[in-house]
Amino acid sequence: MDSNNVINFQKHPFHLVDPSPWPLLTSIAALVMTSGGVMWFHNYSGGGYTLFFGFLFVLGNMYVWWRDIVREGTFEGQHTNMVQLGLRMGMILFIVSEVMFFFAFFLGIFSWSVSSCARNRVCMASKRY
Repeated sequence: MDSNNVINFQKHPFHLVDPSPWPLLTSIAALVMTSGGVMWFHNYSGGGYTLFFGFLFVLGNMYVWWRDIVREGTFEGQHTNMVQLGLRMGMILFIVSEVMFFFAFFLGIFSWSVSSCARNRVCMASKRY
């Protein structure tokens, strides 16, 4: 058996992720960007530059991290049909959870406005003269 065939052979359809430095570096970049934003809001010198460089660092990390993901899926062939299905279902569940969150949030605002109108006799939505 050739050594090239041994590398690409898997006994399972799942993708086991290799160790990556990008989560740690991205979290450091987010910390720098947040610190720069706080410094900028409080008018410290260099806060705007820190915010800007932190933002560039986050964008650079996003690029190289997604580059690695695309490389794993296309060139290395590690995204099997089962992995693609898992990624697709994960994105669908994320979108559904966001829709439910915003529905609950706006339902809470609506419920608060209706109850305050009945309780205090002051309606939030309309005021008639």
